[in-house]
Amino acid sequence: MRLFQNSGLYPSYLPRLNQLAANTRSFAERRDVFLHDRFGAAHFLKPVLDGSPEAFFTNGDDEVLQRRWAREQGMSGEPTLEAILLAQVEHHATEVFYNLDPVRYPSTFVAKLPACVKTTLCWRAAPSGNADFTAYGAVLGNFPSILDIWRGKGCRAELFFPAHDPAMDEYGHSERPIDVVFVGGYSRHHRARARTLEQVAQLAGSRNIVLCLDASRLTKLAESTLGRLLPLRSHRRPDAIAAIAKPPVFGRNLYELIGSSKIVLNGAIDMSGVDRGNMRCFEAMGCGALLVSDAGGYPDGMQEGSTIETYDTPEQAVEVISRSLQDWPRLAEIAALGRARVRDIYRKDAQWRQFGDLVGRI
Repeated sequence: MRLFQNSGLYPSYLPRLNQLAANTRSFAERRDVFLHDRFGAAHFLKPVLDGSPEAFFTNGDDEVLQRRWAREQGMSGEPTLEAILLAQVEHHATEVFYNLDPVRYPSTFVAKLPACVKTTLCWRAAPSGNADFTAYGAVLGNFPSILDIWRGKGCRAELFFPAHDPAMDEYGHSERPIDVVFVGGYSRHHRARARTLEQVAQLAGSRNIVLCLDASRLTKLAESTLGRLLPLRSHRRPDAIAAIAKPPVFGRNLYELIGSSKIVLNGAIDMSGVDRGNMRCFEAMGCGALLVSDAGGYPDGMQEGSTIETYDTPEQAVEVISRSLQDWPRLAEIAALGRARVRDIYRKDAQWRQFGDLVGRI
């Protein structure tokens, strides 16, 4: 199978990538630096991470990366990023195109793919307004209720899961000096999460609490000197959160942070309904921390009281965290079992087999 996997970058991750790849000059060098940093690696298929000659990977929105490829291949002028991505697919003679960034490259892009492409799939685990993915052979995701939304829009939708990144096994085998860590976004889509963070942040007086927040542009504006003169109070972070908030972390720095933490606090975004099992669940358990997350429907291996702990309200989150830290030796055993379960159930080779089965059925 000649596989092409396209992904995308968070704007807040780009400065880290540019720093890591500062001494690279070629497309392959910058791409390899990115893949080694493991940002998003739970979604990357085994042939990509193994460096298989039949697999091609790129970040189609990384202008530095893509323009390097265009120059190396002798493309003239200043082609668009879409034109470069199409040229890469044709050059690779792709048979299966798997897109992790379908909002940027929706059905209109699929219609332009060369004839060598026989199967197209995309990953989308969130509602996306009026985005059209109907030209894809299937939309993949791990939230059943959101898959139903895509089916209602005329798409074929199939259940598919992130996988345990083997690089996680390198982390979390020594002391865990951080009591609780949260890493994630802070925006208008995170109201329930924000209430929980505010409650947990109040533990900072007696516990080592670390909040690494990727604040939205509106939140950053609201907290600026100018923004404090504007009617943006509702977008500012509560004082308890702002007092200890740190910048977001990504890639191997995230693995290292989780590996240094006893508990990873997680909270679903408001639009996810009752489905649970976002990326942070896989990362937290994969690096051996105890996942404390909001109650809901979790996938196999994530079982309350057995491999994870859950809460129903912000106040209960504080209670669960406090109880877990007081009884840490027992809860550390739950975390260790969770790590083993995720590593066993969501292996990369199993993810790749399931992907192959999906391709065969589409």
